[in-house]
Amino acid sequence: MIYLLHEDAGATNIILKDDAFKHMIKARRQSVGDTVLLRKLDDKNNYSYTITHSTKKEATLSLEKTEMASQELKPLHIGWCMIDPKSIEKVLPSLCELGVTAISFIYAHRSQKNFQIDEKRLERIMMNSMQQCGRYEKMQFHVDVALESFITHHPQTVVLDFCDKALSHNDNFTSVLLGPEGGFDNEEKELLKSLEVRRLDTPMVLRSETAAIAIASLLLL
Repeated sequence: MIYLLHEDAGATNIILKDDAFKHMIKARRQSVGDTVLLRKLDDKNNYSYTITHSTKKEATLSLEKTEMASQELKPLHIGWCMIDPKSIEKVLPSLCELGVTAISFIYAHRSQKNFQIDEKRLERIMMNSMQQCGRYEKMQFHVDVALESFITHHPQTVVLDFCDKALSHNDNFTSVLLGPEGGFDNEEKELLKSLEVRRLDTPMVLRSETAAIAIASLLLL
């Protein structure tokens, strides 16, 4: 873990309790005299604390240094036609690490409508990943987005589909659309016909979640 997200980060003294205490002291085996890094969401600062006291249930941290620290991430917004949320949750930490800036979850005509996004769960997964990889800015989630609305707001989107032209590391697309299992229907294809289309350069048929990681890797790394 690179840092700990804590709502009181920046305060002169902090008492770590409950899960934060268990993770920092028991799991990571930090002890009195160690320096630990704390941040809080929507704050540009790193806060360095020293552990000054520890018991079996809580630890006292004392603020030593405050430094402004921000990151520049390449923009990549994924329009993701709905698949099983369990599959999304499995790869979300990887997409967070790669630097994906936003995901819009879209119900295409062939999407299974019984799949529902638990936005709070995604937020928890994302924040755990942020602490592990050192990412500062949150990934943005947009739930239940209409396909037409996504295209209207992101007219330069590239569509991932079967075609002759492969996506390459040199492409600089900032918005990409992943279709549903079974593909887009004729009405949706008509809506998307003005957009650039690319495929991944592989003979394999990739699952949606694998394609998301592959695209993020190509465009962001």
